[in-house]
Amino acid sequence: MTSIQSPANFKGNKSNLPHKLCVLCGRSMVWRKAWANNWDAVKYCSTHCSRAAKSKR
Repeated sequence: MTSIQSPANFKGNKSNLPHKLCVLCGRSMVWRKAWANNWDAVKYCSTHCSRAAKSKR
């Protein structure tokens, strides 16, 4: 019996983690523990994309 685990109970199977696309380049991002507190606010996959978006404004 397998169940989908929440990110807080991660046990090594990355396919069950939430993911979303980078706003700028469209690359898929997988949930990271460092983003646990602000996952909804994460928009960019890297510092490069974040800086590129700011320079386009």
